[in-house]
Amino acid sequence: MADADDVRRLVLALPHVVEVDSDGFDFRGADKGFVWSYPERGPGSPRRIRTDVAVLYVGDEAEKQALLLGEPEVFFTTPAYDGLPLVMLRLAQVDVDRLTELVTDAWRMRAPDSLVDDLVDGTDRSEPGGAGRQLR
Repeated sequence: MADADDVRRLVLALPHVVEVDSDGFDFRGADKGFVWSYPERGPGSPRRIRTDVAVLYVGDEAEKQALLLGEPEVFFTTPAYDGLPLVMLRLAQVDVDRLTELVTDAWRMRAPDSLVDDLVDGTDRSEPGGAGRQLR
């Protein structure tokens, strides 16, 4: 079972990631968001940040539909995200290995090729010793 701390640890290990100040978590690579806390909105109630649910960039509508149909217990969407390549991920429904795969894929789809090339086997080549680097 994964949680918000796992998201933060895994994402910050990726090269060139910035965490945006928020009530939950919100990560960008090359100024493009790829994973953040779900801002749940209900009719007549204020927005509530859900750190147990991550909004995840998936690239395109086909991938979004494959995830939603293939694993409805893990992924969901709302009308506010119609037409957008984003799904909501129930963190408690995935283990850390699966979460690693999902956030790394989301990062790869949003990052420029030059940054993706820095990542080899989950390490940042641009830093001596392969340590992850964060740009702030």
